[in-house]
Amino acid sequence: MGLREDAPENKANKATIMGRKVEIKNSSVPLVPKKKQKHHRNYKQILILSLDAIRERKLRSVLTILMVVAGGALMVALNGMSAGNMAFVVKQFNSLAPNVMFVTSGQHGFHGPSGPPTIIINSQVVKRIKALPYVQETVPAYRGQLQLNAQGSTQNVPVIAMDPSKIPLILPTLQLVPGSAIKPTDPTAMVVGNTVANPPGAAVPFLSIGQTVKATSTYSTGTGKAATESKTFVVSGILESSGNNYVDQAIFINEIVGNQLFHKTGKYDRITVAANSPVYVNTVAKEITDLYGPNNLSVITPTAIIQTTQQLQSGTATFALVIAFIALLVGSVGIITTLYTSVNDRVSEIGTMKAIGARNTFVLALFMSEAFLIGILGATSGILIGIGGGYALSGMVPHSASGPGGGGGGSPAAHVDPIFVPSDLLRVWSLSLLLSIAAGIMPAWKASRLSPLEALRRT
Repeated sequence: MGLREDAPENKANKATIMGRKVEIKNSSVPLVPKKKQKHHRNYKQILILSLDAIRERKLRSVLTILMVVAGGALMVALNGMSAGNMAFVVKQFNSLAPNVMFVTSGQHGFHGPSGPPTIIINSQVVKRIKALPYVQETVPAYRGQLQLNAQGSTQNVPVIAMDPSKIPLILPTLQLVPGSAIKPTDPTAMVVGNTVANPPGAAVPFLSIGQTVKATSTYSTGTGKAATESKTFVVSGILESSGNNYVDQAIFINEIVGNQLFHKTGKYDRITVAANSPVYVNTVAKEITDLYGPNNLSVITPTAIIQTTQQLQSGTATFALVIAFIALLVGSVGIITTLYTSVNDRVSEIGTMKAIGARNTFVLALFMSEAFLIGILGATSGILIGIGGGYALSGMVPHSASGPGGGGGGSPAAHVDPIFVPSDLLRVWSLSLLLSIAAGIMPAWKASRLSPLEALRRT
């Protein structure tokens, strides 16, 4: 087991090393076997002794492994959630027509307006924007919240009051379920998103085609008091699931009815502007900004939202990964502490091994293999726990279900599944293992340089 070739000839050298009886007999068989046999025996014995050392110090070893697990699992979970959230946002906006943009009053950030509106969007503003070059269509809309009551069940949903016939202009791939019809001039017609009609987990649909539903809105009277108004609608159409929460979790009603129901007095919340071609989107956006000023009207394009989201999540993910990396470094410090303590506890064993001929490289490899095993166990467990933790956190953390150009109007949170990229998992696993091995170098070096005489004197 890694003995010096010039070790003295004895009939038998016996010792107890890490709880195991080791006996070395010197007879006619050379003390050092052939090179391949010797290396094979060394590796096997080093592995066995390392596992014994970890088992003998169960609590200390488990706590050290948990330090490695914590950092690796945190990195995996955060990476998966960040990738899943970004894919969700991209999917939401890729379903939109590439030539559309959204115009709202005042300055808007990704999470909504940052101040009071500086200009009122009315029919005159809509006409003026529609008259701009390269503008194909303008679709003004009111937005609000309605409480729907159907067959004794209620549901609060965001409402978009616009010309329902313009929905395909915004979402060209959108389909209707069989039997549906869009009636833009019918004041009682309602087009329902798929998630509203078929709530997740519900045994039966909430709404079906031809069903009558009572809708109640709450609005401010201008005196600080809230008032309600109700109206009966008939479901004329249900949209197929589009994967876009802005559409799936909303209902569409007639523009004029929305103005009356929400008491908007002709003040639109948003205009969807369609350019003649995706090539002209930036040109049209600049023309609108130049016409009304950047502080009066905000022009938002799906591409800009995706880029903003990527920048935001990139910064957040980087910060979180730095924290996770620090957690891994703390785990490495734990490995150093554990192995240093192990060296001090096993001075007599190290001295005995060296006294019967163990080389420095054998002792070095013995402690390095302990660090390697801790790293393997911690890195692998960290990957598995991180994947499970990513799914658990995804179900616990609410995700924005906001639609293009503003907030979701109280729509329910969307579920976003994390995405785990194999190359990212391999990098985290490798980093955890490398840090563990690096942490074992100093204690292993100390153990290998320990003098047999000094070790035996300290026992």
